[in-house]
Amino acid sequence: MTAYSDLLARLPGQPKTWLITGVAGFIGSNLLEQLLKHDQNVVGLDNFATGHRHNLAQIQAAVSPQQWARFNFIEGDIRILDDCRKACAGADYILHQAALGSVPRSLEDPITTNGTNIDGFLNMLVAARDAKVTRFVYAASSSTYGDHPGLPKMEDVIGKPLSPYAVTKLVNEQYADVFARAYGFKTIGLRYFNIFGAHQDPEGAYAAVVPKWTSAMIHNQPVFINGDGETSRDFCYIANTVQANLLAATAQHPDAANQVYNVAVGDRTTLNDLFEAIRAALEPRFPHLKGFQPTYRDFRAGDVRHSLADITKARTLLGYEPSHRIQQGLVEAMDWYVSDLTK
Repeated sequence: MTAYSDLLARLPGQPKTWLITGVAGFIGSNLLEQLLKHDQNVVGLDNFATGHRHNLAQIQAAVSPQQWARFNFIEGDIRILDDCRKACAGADYILHQAALGSVPRSLEDPITTNGTNIDGFLNMLVAARDAKVTRFVYAASSSTYGDHPGLPKMEDVIGKPLSPYAVTKLVNEQYADVFARAYGFKTIGLRYFNIFGAHQDPEGAYAAVVPKWTSAMIHNQPVFINGDGETSRDFCYIANTVQANLLAATAQHPDAANQVYNVAVGDRTTLNDLFEAIRAALEPRFPHLKGFQPTYRDFRAGDVRHSLADITKARTLLGYEPSHRIQQGLVEAMDWYVSDLTK
């Protein structure tokens, strides 16, 4: 039995109150589903800047009426301190996912990214500290590694940030560290590496690569690869990310809190390999993809060339053990993407 399976077995008999910020977004809605399915009480906060009401509707359809009744949704904004205080009241654990993601978005509009990701983050820290929550788990980012060339990425060695988004995520870690030292407040940062899976938005200028390419292939539209396609990433299926959040919130190891952890698989996949894996997964259902080829264009400003995580620390202190490698994750994700994109 893994640490995670043991936790999931215990949860229904030990209901707690969890606050998920960004609950209508990609990662937030997946966290909501897992917690409700294990009979937890969940408060959700979202302003629908990037999240969607249809994500919440899909979760409602996936759980029982009794489980859905345990969910209390607050439409609010983390940039407003009173909204944060209202959401934090009575919470045992906080899973802070609300943020404006995307390197390109931050390059085009650094002020809005800063307002949500730094001002909003600080509001949440203050509100959570004052509400005396047990632990504050927050979405950090692999973008924090910046221009450091070393592989695999290890938590204590970072470079200079390459985008405003990366700056905001680094500042989050620094604020969390200060709150731990100054107030004895327990935080854990999870540096996400290229998460993909159900409820991930394929639309818009800032869509992540897996849903964007999947949508394009299904609809027989061009797939653009920035650069030569040999850029590599450590793609991580959403089930692994949910696992890391729940383990981080409840970890009992004496050294677990006030740390940052890589959340990934420890596999390196090039964009060319990813393209072929998605194409091969879809071809049986979409014959037009036989012989389908990508279109290459210039490298994108602010992008890191290679990314690969060392997940030893999360394994050791949290008991994290990825349940899905990229191929398993793509098989599961494709079922959802095809269903969602062919309605």
